[in-house]
Amino acid sequence: MGRSAGPLTLGTAGHVDHGKTTLVAALTGVDTDRLPEEKARGLTIALGYAPLRLPSGRAVSLVDVPGHERFVRTMVAGATGVDAFLMVVAADDGVMPQTIEHAEVLRALDVGAGVVAVTKADVADPAPAVEEARELLPRCEIVAVSARTGAGLDELRAALDRAVAPLTSRGEATGPARLHVDRAFTVVGRGTVVTGTLWSGAVAVGDELEIAPRGAAARVRGVEVHDRPVERARAGQRVALNLAGVRVSEVARGDVLAPPGALRPTTILDCALALRDARHNERVQAHHGTRDAPARLAQLSDDGLWQLRLERPLLACDRDRLVVRRLSPPDTLGGGIVLDAAAGRHGRRPEILTRLRALRDGRPEPKPAARPEPRTPVVSPPQRGTNDRSSTGRPRSEPSESLGAPLDPAAQALAERLRAAGAQLLSEAQMADERAALRALREAGVAVRVSGRLYGHADVVADMRNRIVALLERDGETTLASVRDALGISRKGAQAFLEHLDATRVTRRLPDDRRILFQPRTRT
Repeated sequence: MGRSAGPLTLGTAGHVDHGKTTLVAALTGVDTDRLPEEKARGLTIALGYAPLRLPSGRAVSLVDVPGHERFVRTMVAGATGVDAFLMVVAADDGVMPQTIEHAEVLRALDVGAGVVAVTKADVADPAPAVEEARELLPRCEIVAVSARTGAGLDELRAALDRAVAPLTSRGEATGPARLHVDRAFTVVGRGTVVTGTLWSGAVAVGDELEIAPRGAAARVRGVEVHDRPVERARAGQRVALNLAGVRVSEVARGDVLAPPGALRPTTILDCALALRDARHNERVQAHHGTRDAPARLAQLSDDGLWQLRLERPLLACDRDRLVVRRLSPPDTLGGGIVLDAAAGRHGRRPEILTRLRALRDGRPEPKPAARPEPRTPVVSPPQRGTNDRSSTGRPRSEPSESLGAPLDPAAQALAERLRAAGAQLLSEAQMADERAALRALREAGVAVRVSGRLYGHADVVADMRNRIVALLERDGETTLASVRDALGISRKGAQAFLEHLDATRVTRRLPDDRRILFQPRTRT
């Protein structure tokens, strides 16, 4: 895969009220606070963008991210596509909690190039803040500035120029186009417009694209880069696309635009992660592109190999970077790269770990005999009436493995019964003579208690969950009847499964019994 040269995206970072948006306006002449509530509250809630021309003549796209702790999710969405950063620290405040967390996010995304701007230098002595910033980011050039008086702005532009001079875009010049959507809106007279950073490939007027994971089709009516119409945009550029054939309600932040069939959702990722204080089986939030999902961490080794078992599908590809955050209390644990975006549930099998280490270290993969059995690189619903393969692509004679000892014959037999039952699930009464086997399957993570005394095979339950998540992402909400019809099960079974989705925070129940996708409540 070739690296594209030229277009770069620069992201702001830093604590709330340290003057990021004001500094961006001073550098570019563009006020990135677009929303009325942003104007009223004096803080950035959504992502803002502005073009910046550096002294060398190089043009970069500047992404202005929110600094408040309640909007770290938005900050991560903005930071995932950046090549370098502009960390903002106020002279009258110094390094603060979100300064530190934003630095951790940038490290997790392997964004190492950047400059620190110590703002409000006309209000307070910048020296103490400069020293704190140097301790946090020792390799970065630090410039004291005042957006109000203009002092230091030329020096800051020059420092940014030096920081990005050796960089080429992190976007892949080859491969299919991938645009992670961070905004979708309507322009009068033009229709639906989406914006995002083009991660790979190129997109041109007339291209037919798919909105993943929704599956909706769209045609590119117009392309803009830095507010100027162009015929074609390439990897690494901030892009606005005018789409034909799609309503604004059919696309949202977190979606990905790509050629039809190029991307498939996945719920299991093998990764190389550098995490702080992470625990096996800990529930976390995985951030990839402009999308995020709750997940369970499964530790595969002591040298940074982990499996992320997602509760909602992501549209990840091999070698993509992601960020992992703790759910409660919210905290960035670290991040890393996806080694296998089409992984299945597996244990610490030596041949798999050898292959993952080779992928991580950039070495040739082991000979095919050492690789795991072929697997389907997507999580997709099986066709009704088929029973030869599981949703993970393994033959049905091979139950999912846990992180530990192999299953005994009785447990394997029960695993096959659970798999064969599919979405109909099995009750404890139906397994009364197999309690020891059920306990072993539960401990291994192969059997999942859905609700009350009903159990399903983990692969089947994951497939059911993915189908309902896809339904919710398409329609925005769902009902008991819709879930019953989508899964082909009884009303009682649908009710039990919805209760399971509520309990695992995949869905949230509304007062009228409709369900929507769960979103963590922000702290005030």
